[in-house]
Amino acid sequence: MQKLEVFGANKLNGKINISGSKNASLPILAATLLSDKKIYLQNLPKVKDIETMINLLESLGSKIKYNKKNLIINNFKQKKKFASYSLVKTMRAGILVLGPLLAKFGNAKVSLPGGCAIGTRPVDIHLKALSKLGVKYKIMQGYVYATAPRGLIGSKIRFSKISVGATENLIIAASLAKGTTILSNCAIEPEIKDLVNFLIKAGCNIEWISKRSLKIIGVNKINETTYSIMFDRIEAGTYLIAAAMTEGNLKIKNIIPNIIQTEIDVLKKIGAKITIKKDEIHIVGNKRIKSTNIKTAPYPGFPTDLQAQIMVLLCKANKKSLIIEDIFENRFMHVSELNRMGAQISTNGNKAYVNGNINFTAAELMATDLRASVSLILAALTAKGKSVINRIYHLDRGYENIEKKLKKVGANIKRVN
Repeated sequence: MQKLEVFGANKLNGKINISGSKNASLPILAATLLSDKKIYLQNLPKVKDIETMINLLESLGSKIKYNKKNLIINNFKQKKKFASYSLVKTMRAGILVLGPLLAKFGNAKVSLPGGCAIGTRPVDIHLKALSKLGVKYKIMQGYVYATAPRGLIGSKIRFSKISVGATENLIIAASLAKGTTILSNCAIEPEIKDLVNFLIKAGCNIEWISKRSLKIIGVNKINETTYSIMFDRIEAGTYLIAAAMTEGNLKIKNIIPNIIQTEIDVLKKIGAKITIKKDEIHIVGNKRIKSTNIKTAPYPGFPTDLQAQIMVLLCKANKKSLIIEDIFENRFMHVSELNRMGAQISTNGNKAYVNGNINFTAAELMATDLRASVSLILAALTAKGKSVINRIYHLDRGYENIEKKLKKVGANIKRVN
């Protein structure tokens, strides 16, 4: 099994081009099932979750090929309605094919999802909302069996809590439903806006009617279209934190800075020097890092997907910091590995108390999920000596060429078998 060897402690210096967003690509790939025309997607990241979603679409009958710039998806003969456990088990976004399959065929059998082991992400919110569009469902032996006997029919739906996945599934499903759907208490992550922009470009009738409400008038068909996926804001945030960690000097390119304003404000507050241009951020790390308190929240709050990374940075701060994880339960699995490197972090429920002034020591480590694995790399970048990170298949689910990108800006890192 592959692992990463990281030799600290080099300052990072140079430019990093940010890849397309994994979390925007996955719902857009699922939404292509609505169409029986060709869809051309650009700027998809080359990561394992995207590969898995492409395999899932192919298992459903999509014909998919790459040319130089595009992933070309043709669903002209796509007729299958069964998403198997073997494909959905490694990736939570697999449940996103449920909405489009129901919209297109009126029935579907989709495995309950897998993905990172970070607490329960119940699909109940998806299913309850879909039932308001006329879906009847039952869960048996790990599968959702769903039918819409009269087709999907527009309705007023208020999500019981803000859910990114449920918002995406309902937007996709309602795009082909009969009549008008009003969705309220929606998640408003930039990746959801990207999904909406893609669907509008493909001929759907969707508009934001307030900050967290959408009006969707169902259409009969989706047009052939070409769409370029937005940048990966979590990847951008990770490299910004890497620069702050190592007293580095990095230009983070191919981004839209105002989308990650919350993260920029946090990094400025703790002492990083940041200059913003149209599509890049220049960050210079500071030797003196100030402590701060962080609470994860739905967008535009601080993203849960950067919680592990900011925790590593706060271990270097001048005083104690508090992190409150308000999105997912069980998302502190990186803490025990960081403590093995010399961190002093204690947890109580959804709170982590992070002592500052830590000098990390190199160690052999084990990744537990996607974002936890990258936090271990960040810690290893500042630890003198050789750290080894095992189970990096988690990392490959969401970061494109991470060791190559880090190597290019001065990190001593290599992948070994």
